[in-house]
Amino acid sequence: MKRVVFVCFMVLSTMSLFAQEEASAASVAPTQYGYVSFNALFERMTEYAEAKVAFAQLKEKYEAEAKRAEEEFQRKFAEFLQGQKDFPASIMQKRQVELQELMEKSVSFRQESQRLLRKAEKEMQAPILQKLTASIQAVAAERNLMFVLNTDDNAVPFVNPQMGVDITDFVLQQLGLASAYSAPEADKQE
Repeated sequence: MKRVVFVCFMVLSTMSLFAQEEASAASVAPTQYGYVSFNALFERMTEYAEAKVAFAQLKEKYEAEAKRAEEEFQRKFAEFLQGQKDFPASIMQKRQVELQELMEKSVSFRQESQRLLRKAEKEMQAPILQKLTASIQAVAAERNLMFVLNTDDNAVPFVNPQMGVDITDFVLQQLGLASAYSAPEADKQE
């Protein structure tokens, strides 16, 4: 008799546990994820526009210096061509070496300036990227999203509108770039 009572107790306990799990599963909202175009948001930030202007000014300075060096090379080369028939062999060789060095310096400067420009661009963008990433993380936490996908470069060709939420407008609001939430379609259906 004790065994029968024990078996009945175990069956009832198991059924009760399954019922509780089903009830809690029904009350939990489906897991959602967010998606956004990181580049589109990045390019709308005012800090990006400011950094873009500063970068253009820096690039202009490097280009002006490269142009000045190129003009100097052209001038010296033209002088060399005009005077080569009158130069003694030793002066001719010296001028050729000078022209070669000038050309190598010009090429080296262009390569170094490209490297420095890439570095400067990354340094200018780093705080902006951090701010955008922090805003995306804040919106994801606020909306209780499991993760956020970056849709740039067609990385996410399909998003299930019942599972995914376009958080673009929410991130713009978080960044102070939108006047009010204009909820995406997926949120309007909730």
